[in-house]
Amino acid sequence: MLDVCLLGCGGMMPLPYRWLTSLMARYNGSSILVDCGEGTQIAVKEQGWSFKPIDVICFTHYHADHISGLPGLLLTMGNAERTEPLLMIGPKGLERVVNALRVIAPELPFEIEFYELTEPEEVIELHGYRIRAFKVNHNVICYGYNIEIDRIGKFNVDEARRLDIPVKYWNRLQKGEIIKDEGRCFTPEMVLGAPRKGIKVTYSTDTRPVPAIAMAAKDADLFICEGMYGEEGKDDKAREHRHMTFYEAAKLAREAKPKRFWLTHYSPSLNRPEEFMEAVREIYPLAEPGKDGKNIVLDFED
Repeated sequence: MLDVCLLGCGGMMPLPYRWLTSLMARYNGSSILVDCGEGTQIAVKEQGWSFKPIDVICFTHYHADHISGLPGLLLTMGNAERTEPLLMIGPKGLERVVNALRVIAPELPFEIEFYELTEPEEVIELHGYRIRAFKVNHNVICYGYNIEIDRIGKFNVDEARRLDIPVKYWNRLQKGEIIKDEGRCFTPEMVLGAPRKGIKVTYSTDTRPVPAIAMAAKDADLFICEGMYGEEGKDDKAREHRHMTFYEAAKLAREAKPKRFWLTHYSPSLNRPEEFMEAVREIYPLAEPGKDGKNIVLDFED
């Protein structure tokens, strides 16, 4: 299962009731953080989660409201006696930006590894899940991210017995191993059915609506998308600053057809996003307003 929490849903500046943008997901002992705005540490603590298992931090882009919480987070992780390497993923310039921020966090007991994105779409496999980065359209280079978990086919016990495969090898075959034993070769394909539906979460902020977002979010279990403005008369402002309105985001959701759709990254002037949801649901009925600490556990379908 994948445990997902929208830590902060604010854009531009933190408010007394709204932290800046950040998302955290946990799978099989590994944690993924997407963006790290000011207040992210407090949001994690409020959720009762831990910093230490964070294996990957993905950055959509390098505006301050998406990365200004990083130096403090690194210091906290270091003070927790973390020694395992930390992978950071982000647009070109990642290492330069992070090292500049580390002027105030120069000594850490763990190594930072950098993966800089340069292509319109890139895939990184690690810890049993896949991170798929896709380029979007902001006023600086910006990426959205998918977190994807595959699910293998069901193990066919009857077929394993018919083929006289020793029980001691069943678990290893389920994990995808090829086993050779006394001149015989056992492969996963011999005992596994067709791959089953996995889990997919799509996260995209700070962008104009582009086809790549709907493609990435196609049939997602959860699609979290920027909705900077809900008020009337904000279309020109959204275009000028390369952001989205609630209604533009909902149209992307209508095209992608995710099972769940949350809005996030609200303008500081937007006090009550709930007030605009009726109109949004006319476009996509499954729409929900995101809020700090909103979380969900996504499990494999039976």
